Amino acid sequence: MTDSLLRVGLIGTGRIGQIHGRHIGNHADSVLARIADPYIEGARQLAKGFGSEVTDDPRELIDSGDLDAVVVAAPTPQHVNLIEACVDAGVPVLCEKPIDLDLTRVDGLAAKVAASGVPVAIGFNQRFDPAIAEVHERVANGAIGQLEQLVLVSRDPGPPPADYLAVSGGIFRDMTIHDFDLARFFVGEVVEVSAFGSALFDAGAQQHDDFDTVNVTLRGASGALVSIVNSRHSAYGYDQRLEAFGSEGLLQVANAPASLVHAASAEGVETKAPYVESFLDRYETAYARELTEFYRLVRREAATSPTFQDGQAAQVIADAAHRSAHERRTVRLDS
Repeated sequence: MTDSLLRVGLIGTGRIGQIHGRHIGNHADSVLARIADPYIEGARQLAKGFGSEVTDDPRELIDSGDLDAVVVAAPTPQHVNLIEACVDAGVPVLCEKPIDLDLTRVDGLAAKVAASGVPVAIGFNQRFDPAIAEVHERVANGAIGQLEQLVLVSRDPGPPPADYLAVSGGIFRDMTIHDFDLARFFVGEVVEVSAFGSALFDAGAQQHDDFDTVNVTLRGASGALVSIVNSRHSAYGYDQRLEAFGSEGLLQVANAPASLVHAASAEGVETKAPYVESFLDRYETAYARELTEFYRLVRREAATSPTFQDGQAAQVIADAAHRSAHERRTVRLDS
């Protein structure tokens, strides 16, 4: 590996692929060299601004022999095969979460990834949000003493289409998995999972035996407790909050405002605009920082990118939460 620009390939040009493509193409350390998508027109449209080569065959991109790294933003059912293909080709890969909806497929690939020595990172971008990263660093440095409680709130502005829910694997594997990763990021090993779910308002969730509203409690091996609150709708914008409570204090991450303007009138004072409406807006900086950290991994430098094992561990918690909510029981992970 030299100090020259990294040649990076992108697989998938949907919503996440678009944001990854922009960050790769605009990053000071990389060029968006190749793009693959069976929907070739999507690849061509994204490639216009970066002069990228395009193909409708992801394996052609992986096996091209001229890439330093690959970012996978394809649909979840393709993740395992694409990660394995990158490992076989010796190409470092950053893959969006989850690794797969079937934990047995994830487990089946784990040993090969570990033995290969090929860098594999999983896209838990929220670790790289500046505010969350600052709180994590301050907790690790003892700013609030011993961490006792972690509270994570995530509410989307609105539910996804029903046809997406049909293939998403359910809210715990699709949405809450980010919170499961943050829980491990802060408290380490999770040993117990209690989850509750309801389908209160979303016809798609009701149709596909999923939930639109969930509460989860996790117990860490340290004894620290994690409370997770998720909803598929929020009338006031994208609700993303974190609270770390310890023996000597409290640290919080508040919502990102869409505007810094406050209004006052006869109807009310300190009136503010709703929060940002999209996770792409809320975590724009996090996606950029995630890519920078992945490049350190590609260059075999010290890096904090979430690993394949992190993705696997978050999936274990997601599956346990799914069982807990549907079977209405607590699931222990250390038994």
